[in-house]
Amino acid sequence: MCTYFKEKGPINTDKVLELAKKRADELNIKNILVATTFGNTAVKASELFRGYNLIIVTHSTGFSAPNTQELLPENREKIIQNGAKILTCQHAFGGVGRAVRRELNTYELEEIIAYTLRMFGQGTKVAVEIALMAADAGLIRTDEEIISIGGSNTGADTALILLPANAQDFFKLRILEIICKPRC
Repeated sequence: MCTYFKEKGPINTDKVLELAKKRADELNIKNILVATTFGNTAVKASELFRGYNLIIVTHSTGFSAPNTQELLPENREKIIQNGAKILTCQHAFGGVGRAVRRELNTYELEEIIAYTLRMFGQGTKVAVEIALMAADAGLIRTDEEIISIGGSNTGADTALILLPANAQDFFKLRILEIICKPRC
């Protein structure tokens, strides 16, 4: 059963984590991905998903400003203390393509894919993107179901069950279930 939220954003974070945990336990899914910017959502997830293979995926360093990592050091410490892993790398739907857009004022394929996924909501785009990133980093397998949690700017508002893929095999990724997402 999919839960639809009336609004997007951090107001849904606690419910998203609760629903994701319930579904993970029902299906015995041990691999959980959570997107984070500053780490507040990730700290909550690291407390709730102790004992799981929890991977926190941050913005790439330099995303907001050169040489800047947005994950707050105090949140990084709590996440690690709670046994979660942290992945910081280039975004699957950004990177060089974004540089081309900024410099030449034209869109590259990965950003077109990102805009297409946003039709289902920003959280859906994020949940798919972090699954590609974690698979490419070797932190999850592509033949095991995962739960991937994303949001719209801050907090979490979307949770998906995915069969992940590496970025070069993007079209093999499967969204198996939508646990929750905003209607807007």
